[in-house]
Amino acid sequence: MHFLDQAKIFIRSGQGGPGAVSFRREKYEEYGGPNGGNGGKGGDIIFEAVAGLNTLIDFRYTQHFKAQRGHGGAGSNRTGAGGEDLVIKVPVGTQVLDDDRETVLLDLTEVGQQVVLLRGGDGGRGNASYKTSTNRAPRQHGPGWPGEEMYVWLRLKLLADAGLVGLPNAGKSTFINQITNTKAKVGEYAFTTLRPQLGVVWHRNREFVLADIPGLIEGAADGAGIGDRFLGHIERCRVLIHLIDIHSETDPTEAMHIVEGELEAYGSGLDEKPRLIALNKIDLVDAELVKAFSKELIAAGADKVYPISGATGKGMDALMDAVLGYLPQATITERPTGQVEDGDDEKPWSPI
Repeated sequence: MHFLDQAKIFIRSGQGGPGAVSFRREKYEEYGGPNGGNGGKGGDIIFEAVAGLNTLIDFRYTQHFKAQRGHGGAGSNRTGAGGEDLVIKVPVGTQVLDDDRETVLLDLTEVGQQVVLLRGGDGGRGNASYKTSTNRAPRQHGPGWPGEEMYVWLRLKLLADAGLVGLPNAGKSTFINQITNTKAKVGEYAFTTLRPQLGVVWHRNREFVLADIPGLIEGAADGAGIGDRFLGHIERCRVLIHLIDIHSETDPTEAMHIVEGELEAYGSGLDEKPRLIALNKIDLVDAELVKAFSKELIAAGADKVYPISGATGKGMDALMDAVLGYLPQATITERPTGQVEDGDDEKPWSPI
Protein backbone atom coordinates (compact mmCIF):
# COMPACT_ATOMS: atom_id res chain seq x y z
CA MET A 1 0.00 0.00 0.00
CA HIS A 2 1.37 3.40 -0.99
CA PHE A 3 1.59 6.04 1.70
CA LEU A 4 -0.14 9.34 1.04
CA ASP A 5 -0.63 11.90 3.79
CA GLN A 6 -2.11 14.82 1.81
CA ALA A 7 -4.97 15.01 -0.65
CA LYS A 8 -7.26 17.66 -2.10
CA ILE A 9 -10.91 16.78 -2.70
CA PHE A 10 -14.14 18.48 -3.73
CA ILE A 11 -17.24 17.98 -1.58
CA ARG A 12 -20.86 19.04 -2.13
CA SER A 13 -23.90 18.42 0.04
CA GLY A 14 -27.23 17.56 -1.54
CA GLN A 15 -29.73 20.12 -2.74
CA GLY A 16 -33.17 20.12 -1.17
CA GLY A 17 -35.99 18.63 -3.21
CA PRO A 18 -38.67 20.88 -4.75
CA GLY A 19 -42.10 21.24 -3.20
CA ALA A 20 -45.14 19.89 -5.07
CA VAL A 21 -48.07 21.72 -6.59
CA SER A 22 -51.11 19.49 -6.15
CA PHE A 23 -54.83 19.79 -5.38
CA ARG A 24 -57.16 17.39 -3.67
CA ARG A 25 -59.55 15.82 -6.15
CA GLU A 26 -62.11 13.45 -4.64
CA LYS A 27 -65.75 12.70 -5.19
CA TYR A 28 -68.01 15.08 -3.32
CA GLU A 29 -64.99 17.28 -2.52
CA GLU A 30 -65.36 19.95 -5.15
CA TYR A 31 -63.14 22.42 -3.32
CA GLY A 32 -60.58 20.05 -1.83
CA GLY A 33 -57.84 22.66 -1.82
CA PRO A 34 -54.06 22.38 -2.20
CA ASN A 35 -52.25 19.32 -0.84
CA GLY A 36 -48.75 19.54 -2.32
CA GLY A 37 -46.10 18.27 0.09
CA ASN A 38 -42.70 19.71 0.88
CA GLY A 39 -39.49 18.51 -0.73
CA GLY A 40 -37.00 16.32 1.11
CA LYS A 41 -33.77 17.57 2.66
CA GLY A 42 -30.52 17.04 0.79
CA GLY A 43 -27.86 14.69 2.13
CA ASP A 44 -25.08 15.89 4.44
CA ILE A 45 -21.33 15.46 3.95
CA ILE A 46 -20.02 13.61 7.00
CA PHE A 47 -16.43 12.72 7.84
CA GLU A 48 -15.81 9.60 9.94
CA ALA A 49 -12.55 8.41 11.49
CA VAL A 50 -12.16 4.66 11.13
CA ALA A 51 -9.59 2.19 12.40
CA GLY A 52 -7.40 0.15 10.08
CA LEU A 53 -6.40 2.97 7.73
CA ASN A 54 -3.05 4.76 7.76
CA THR A 55 -2.96 6.38 4.34
CA LEU A 56 -5.04 8.72 2.16
CA ILE A 57 -4.20 6.83 -1.04
CA ASP A 58 -7.89 6.23 -1.82
CA PHE A 59 -8.36 9.96 -2.35
CA ARG A 60 -5.83 10.02 -5.16
CA TYR A 61 -8.28 8.18 -7.40
CA THR A 62 -11.60 9.52 -6.07
CA GLN A 63 -11.57 13.27 -5.58
CA HIS A 64 -15.19 14.37 -5.99
CA PHE A 65 -17.79 13.58 -3.34
CA LYS A 66 -21.41 14.65 -3.80
CA ALA A 67 -24.28 13.76 -1.47
CA GLN A 68 -27.67 12.80 -2.85
CA ARG A 69 -30.24 15.53 -3.41
CA GLY A 70 -33.62 15.43 -1.73
CA HIS A 71 -36.65 14.06 -3.55
CA GLY A 72 -39.55 16.23 -4.57
CA GLY A 73 -42.79 16.42 -2.60
CA ALA A 74 -46.02 14.84 -3.83
CA GLY A 75 -49.76 15.16 -3.53
CA SER A 76 -51.75 14.18 -0.45
CA ASN A 77 -49.31 16.27 1.60
CA ARG A 78 -46.53 13.73 1.11
CA THR A 79 -43.07 15.03 1.95
CA GLY A 80 -40.29 13.93 -0.38
CA ALA A 81 -37.65 11.50 0.86
CA GLY A 82 -34.43 13.03 2.14
CA GLY A 83 -31.23 12.46 0.24
CA GLU A 84 -28.78 9.95 1.68
CA ASP A 85 -25.89 11.37 3.67
CA LEU A 86 -22.45 10.77 2.23
CA VAL A 87 -19.99 9.45 4.82
CA ILE A 88 -16.34 9.95 3.89
CA LYS A 89 -14.16 7.53 5.85
CA VAL A 90 -10.67 8.72 6.72
CA PRO A 91 -7.84 7.40 8.93
CA VAL A 92 -7.76 8.37 12.58
CA GLY A 93 -5.60 11.48 12.93
CA THR A 94 -6.84 13.15 9.74
CA GLN A 95 -7.32 16.90 9.65
CA VAL A 96 -9.67 18.60 7.20
CA LEU A 97 -8.37 22.01 6.12
CA ASP A 98 -9.86 24.84 4.11
CA ASP A 99 -8.57 25.47 0.60
CA ASP A 100 -6.00 27.86 2.05
CA ARG A 101 -4.33 24.83 3.73
CA GLU A 102 -4.07 26.75 6.99
CA THR A 103 -7.55 26.85 8.54
CA VAL A 104 -8.31 23.56 10.30
CA LEU A 105 -12.01 22.73 9.91
CA LEU A 106 -11.99 19.28 11.52
CA ASP A 107 -9.53 17.22 13.54
CA LEU A 108 -10.55 13.57 13.76
CA THR A 109 -8.55 11.92 16.53
CA GLU A 110 -10.87 9.19 17.85
CA VAL A 111 -12.11 5.98 16.28
CA GLY A 112 -15.74 6.30 15.25
CA GLN A 113 -15.78 10.10 15.48
CA GLN A 114 -18.28 11.57 13.03
CA VAL A 115 -18.65 15.25 12.16
CA VAL A 116 -21.03 16.91 9.69
CA LEU A 117 -19.00 19.38 7.64
CA LEU A 118 -21.55 20.41 4.99
CA ARG A 119 -25.27 20.32 5.69
CA GLY A 120 -27.69 19.43 2.92
CA GLY A 121 -30.16 22.02 1.67
CA ASP A 122 -33.68 22.09 3.09
CA GLY A 123 -36.55 20.96 0.90
CA GLY A 124 -38.78 23.47 -0.85
CA ARG A 125 -42.29 24.20 0.39
CA GLY A 126 -45.25 22.58 -1.29
CA ASN A 127 -48.24 24.66 -2.32
CA ALA A 128 -50.24 23.44 0.68
CA SER A 129 -48.03 25.55 2.93
CA TYR A 130 -48.84 28.69 0.95
CA LYS A 131 -52.59 28.47 1.56
CA THR A 132 -54.08 31.46 3.34
CA SER A 133 -57.54 32.84 3.92
CA THR A 134 -57.17 35.06 0.87
CA ASN A 135 -55.19 32.62 -1.27
CA ARG A 136 -57.21 29.42 -1.24
CA ALA A 137 -55.63 27.81 -4.30
CA PRO A 138 -51.91 28.76 -4.38
CA ARG A 139 -49.84 27.43 -7.23
CA GLN A 140 -46.43 28.57 -6.06
CA HIS A 141 -43.89 26.19 -4.55
CA GLY A 142 -40.31 26.28 -3.30
CA PRO A 143 -37.56 24.85 -5.52
CA GLY A 144 -35.47 23.59 -2.60
CA TRP A 145 -32.44 25.18 -1.01
CA PRO A 146 -29.07 24.55 -2.66
CA GLY A 147 -26.41 22.48 -0.94
CA GLU A 148 -22.97 23.69 0.09
CA GLU A 149 -19.77 22.96 -1.78
CA MET A 150 -16.07 23.55 -1.27
CA TYR A 151 -12.58 22.25 -1.91
CA VAL A 152 -10.79 20.91 1.16
CA TRP A 153 -7.39 19.45 1.92
CA LEU A 154 -7.01 16.25 3.92
CA ARG A 155 -3.84 16.05 5.99
CA LEU A 156 -2.97 12.92 7.90
CA LYS A 157 -1.05 13.12 11.15
CA LEU A 158 -0.41 9.61 12.34
CA LEU A 159 -1.35 8.85 15.93
CA ALA A 160 1.68 7.49 17.75
CA ASP A 161 2.65 7.49 21.41
CA ALA A 162 6.38 7.88 20.77
CA GLY A 163 8.36 9.14 17.78
CA LEU A 164 11.86 8.50 16.44
CA VAL A 165 13.96 11.40 15.19
CA GLY A 166 17.56 11.71 14.14
CA LEU A 167 19.91 12.35 11.26
CA PRO A 168 19.87 10.02 8.23
CA ASN A 169 21.57 6.68 8.93
CA ALA A 170 21.19 7.09 12.69
CA GLY A 171 19.77 3.55 12.77
CA LYS A 172 16.08 4.38 13.20
CA SER A 173 14.84 1.66 10.85
CA THR A 174 17.01 -0.97 12.54
CA PHE A 175 15.78 0.30 15.90
CA ILE A 176 12.08 -0.01 15.04
CA ASN A 177 12.63 -3.43 13.45
CA GLN A 178 14.29 -4.61 16.65
CA ILE A 179 11.40 -3.82 19.00
CA THR A 180 8.37 -4.11 16.70
CA ASN A 181 7.13 -6.36 13.92
CA THR A 182 7.70 -3.59 11.37
CA LYS A 183 9.77 -4.58 8.34
CA ALA A 184 11.29 -1.20 7.57
CA LYS A 185 13.89 -1.05 4.81
CA VAL A 186 17.46 -0.81 6.07
CA GLY A 187 20.30 0.50 3.89
CA GLU A 188 23.72 2.08 4.19
CA TYR A 189 22.75 5.28 2.42
CA ALA A 190 20.96 8.47 3.39
CA PHE A 191 17.18 8.64 3.30
CA THR A 192 16.60 4.91 3.16
CA THR A 193 13.31 5.69 4.89
CA LEU A 194 11.19 7.76 2.50
CA ARG A 195 7.90 7.64 4.39
CA PRO A 196 6.83 7.29 8.02
CA GLN A 197 6.74 3.83 9.55
CA LEU A 198 4.53 2.70 12.40
CA GLY A 199 5.16 -0.21 14.75
CA VAL A 200 3.52 -1.55 17.88
CA VAL A 201 5.87 -2.07 20.83
CA TRP A 202 5.21 -4.69 23.51
CA HIS A 203 7.15 -4.01 26.68
CA ARG A 204 6.45 -5.11 30.27
CA ASN A 205 2.84 -6.00 29.46
CA ARG A 206 2.28 -2.58 27.92
CA GLU A 207 1.53 -1.75 24.31
CA PHE A 208 2.15 1.49 22.45
CA VAL A 209 2.70 2.81 18.93
CA LEU A 210 6.12 4.00 17.76
CA ALA A 211 6.56 6.18 14.66
CA ASP A 212 9.73 6.44 12.58
CA ILE A 213 10.02 9.40 10.20
CA PRO A 214 12.65 10.07 7.50
CA GLY A 215 15.93 11.51 8.74
CA LEU A 216 16.44 15.22 9.27
CA ILE A 217 19.40 17.20 8.01
CA GLU A 218 20.45 20.76 8.65
CA GLY A 219 18.07 23.06 6.81
CA ALA A 220 15.21 20.57 6.71
CA ALA A 221 12.83 23.28 7.94
CA ASP A 222 13.70 25.22 4.78
CA GLY A 223 13.18 22.21 2.50
CA ALA A 224 16.62 20.57 2.54
CA GLY A 225 16.65 16.83 2.03
CA ILE A 226 13.14 15.42 2.31
CA GLY A 227 12.30 18.54 4.31
CA ASP A 228 10.06 18.83 7.32
CA ARG A 229 6.88 17.52 5.70
CA PHE A 230 6.76 14.38 7.82
CA LEU A 231 7.38 16.14 11.14
CA GLY A 232 3.62 16.58 11.42
CA HIS A 233 3.33 12.86 12.08
CA ILE A 234 5.06 13.20 15.44
CA GLU A 235 3.18 16.30 16.61
CA ARG A 236 0.80 14.10 18.61
CA CYS A 237 3.54 12.00 20.23
CA ARG A 238 3.98 12.24 23.99
CA VAL A 239 7.71 11.64 23.89
CA LEU A 240 10.43 11.70 21.23
CA ILE A 241 13.38 9.30 21.03
CA HIS A 242 16.38 11.07 19.51
CA LEU A 243 18.76 8.50 18.03
CA ILE A 244 22.38 9.60 17.64
CA ASP A 245 24.87 7.51 15.69
CA ILE A 246 28.04 7.12 17.78
CA HIS A 247 29.85 5.63 14.77
CA SER A 248 29.05 8.47 12.37
CA GLU A 249 31.40 11.09 10.97
CA THR A 250 29.17 13.74 12.57
CA ASP A 251 30.05 14.49 16.18
CA PRO A 252 27.22 13.29 18.49
CA THR A 253 26.90 16.69 20.16
CA GLU A 254 26.64 18.39 16.78
CA ALA A 255 24.08 15.81 15.65
CA MET A 256 21.96 16.53 18.71
CA HIS A 257 22.04 20.29 18.10
CA ILE A 258 21.15 19.92 14.41
CA VAL A 259 17.99 17.94 15.11
CA GLU A 260 17.02 20.17 18.02
CA GLY A 261 17.41 23.21 15.77
CA GLU A 262 15.16 21.72 13.09
CA LEU A 263 12.47 20.81 15.64
CA GLU A 264 12.54 24.36 16.96
CA ALA A 265 12.39 25.82 13.44
CA TYR A 266 9.39 23.64 12.59
CA GLY A 267 7.45 24.85 15.62
CA SER A 268 4.09 23.35 16.68
CA GLY A 269 5.60 22.60 20.09
CA LEU A 270 7.96 19.85 18.89
CA ASP A 271 10.94 21.44 20.59
CA GLU A 272 9.03 21.42 23.89
CA LYS A 273 8.22 17.72 23.86
CA PRO A 274 10.19 15.42 26.19
CA ARG A 275 13.16 13.89 24.38
CA LEU A 276 15.13 10.80 25.29
CA ILE A 277 18.68 10.86 23.92
CA ALA A 278 19.74 7.41 22.73
CA LEU A 279 23.36 6.87 21.70
CA ASN A 280 23.03 4.15 19.07
CA LYS A 281 25.42 1.57 17.55
CA ILE A 282 27.45 1.08 20.72
CA ASP A 283 28.25 -2.44 19.49
CA LEU A 284 30.68 -0.87 16.99
CA VAL A 285 32.84 1.03 19.52
CA ASP A 286 34.48 0.40 22.88
CA ALA A 287 32.96 1.23 26.26
CA GLU A 288 35.36 4.10 26.95
CA LEU A 289 34.19 5.98 23.88
CA VAL A 290 30.56 5.44 24.89
CA LYS A 291 31.24 6.97 28.31
CA ALA A 292 33.11 9.92 26.82
CA PHE A 293 30.39 10.79 24.33
CA SER A 294 27.68 10.34 26.95
CA LYS A 295 29.39 12.91 29.19
CA GLU A 296 29.70 15.32 26.26
CA LEU A 297 26.00 15.03 25.45
CA ILE A 298 25.02 15.66 29.06
CA ALA A 299 27.31 18.67 29.18
CA ALA A 300 25.63 19.92 25.97
CA GLY A 301 22.17 19.83 27.55
CA ALA A 302 20.93 16.23 27.56
CA ASP A 303 19.24 15.21 30.82
CA LYS A 304 20.27 11.59 30.44
CA VAL A 305 21.85 9.44 27.73
CA TYR A 306 20.77 5.88 26.97
CA PRO A 307 23.52 3.83 25.25
CA ILE A 308 21.83 1.27 23.00
CA SER A 309 22.40 -0.98 20.04
CA GLY A 310 19.54 -1.26 17.58
CA ALA A 311 21.22 -4.24 15.93
CA THR A 312 21.73 -6.37 19.07
CA GLY A 313 19.01 -4.95 21.33
CA LYS A 314 21.45 -3.99 24.06
CA GLY A 315 20.18 -1.22 26.33
CA MET A 316 16.66 -1.31 24.85
CA ASP A 317 14.91 -2.28 28.10
CA ALA A 318 16.15 0.80 29.96
CA LEU A 319 15.11 3.07 27.11
CA MET A 320 11.66 1.50 26.80
CA ASP A 321 11.18 1.77 30.57
CA ALA A 322 11.80 5.50 30.23
CA VAL A 323 9.27 5.74 27.40
CA LEU A 324 6.59 4.06 29.52
CA GLY A 325 6.96 6.82 32.08
CA TYR A 326 5.50 9.32 29.60
CA LEU A 327 2.53 7.23 28.45
CA PRO A 328 -1.05 7.45 29.76
CA GLN A 329 -2.52 4.70 31.89
CA ALA A 330 -4.04 3.17 28.75
CA THR A 331 -2.81 3.97 25.23
CA ILE A 332 -5.01 4.04 22.15
CA THR A 333 -3.97 0.50 21.21
CA GLU A 334 -4.65 -0.80 24.71
CA ARG A 335 -8.10 0.82 24.74
CA PRO A 336 -9.42 1.43 21.19
CA THR A 337 -12.22 3.65 22.49
CA GLY A 338 -9.66 6.25 23.52
CA GLN A 339 -6.64 6.92 25.71
CA VAL A 340 -7.10 6.95 29.46
CA GLU A 341 -5.14 9.29 31.67
CA ASP A 342 -4.22 8.45 35.26
CA GLY A 343 -7.30 8.04 37.38
CA ASP A 344 -9.72 8.57 34.49
CA ASP A 345 -10.74 4.94 34.18
CA GLU A 346 -12.58 4.64 37.49
CA LYS A 347 -15.91 2.91 37.02
CA PRO A 348 -19.05 4.65 38.31
CA TRP A 349 -20.52 3.29 41.51
CA SER A 350 -23.14 0.58 41.07
CA PRO A 351 -24.99 -1.55 43.64
CA ILE A 352 -24.72 -4.57 41.35
